[in-house]
Amino acid sequence: MRILRPTRTLLLPAVLVALASSAATAQANITEKIIDRCTHGESLSGFSQKAYSEALKELSAGTEEYSNCAQLIRQAQLAAAGSGHGAAGGGTLPTSAITPTPSERQSIAHAQNAGSAPLQVGSQTIHPGVVPVNIASALSSLPTPLLATVAFLLVCLLLAVGTGIRNRVRNVRRTD
Repeated sequence: MRILRPTRTLLLPAVLVALASSAATAQANITEKIIDRCTHGESLSGFSQKAYSEALKELSAGTEEYSNCAQLIRQAQLAAAGSGHGAAGGGTLPTSAITPTPSERQSIAHAQNAGSAPLQVGSQTIHPGVVPVNIASALSSLPTPLLATVAFLLVCLLLAVGTGIRNRVRNVRRTD
């Protein structure tokens, strides 16, 4: 079978695009593997510096807020860099805590001494332990199907209350 010249011309770019997308998928899988290992408390050694950097970029806000994965990934990245093996790993995570800088120590001491007193940050006063509630933002962050269900239930409640009031009014008129 003879392949036409234009087909050969299109074949090479198609193969290159397929290879590039598979490489991106492989990198995403490695990133997911690092994050998954971190959230399950498993070893993070044996990855490349690029993989650690990508994993740090891909961490979700929730994972960063509720776990110490960002710190653990950075420690694994430092351990891999210090071991001189790069992607081969071999390095272990440092067991000692990271020593805070003098300015961090001062901030920690200030936070411990401040207690629960309000703090002035810029032009805003922050009250520790108080979460400001904005109803508009709370409603706008709810999923649309949930909002629709709540609206439907409110309409049903109003109809039921209206029907009850109407029936009472009718009964009162009939007895008079």
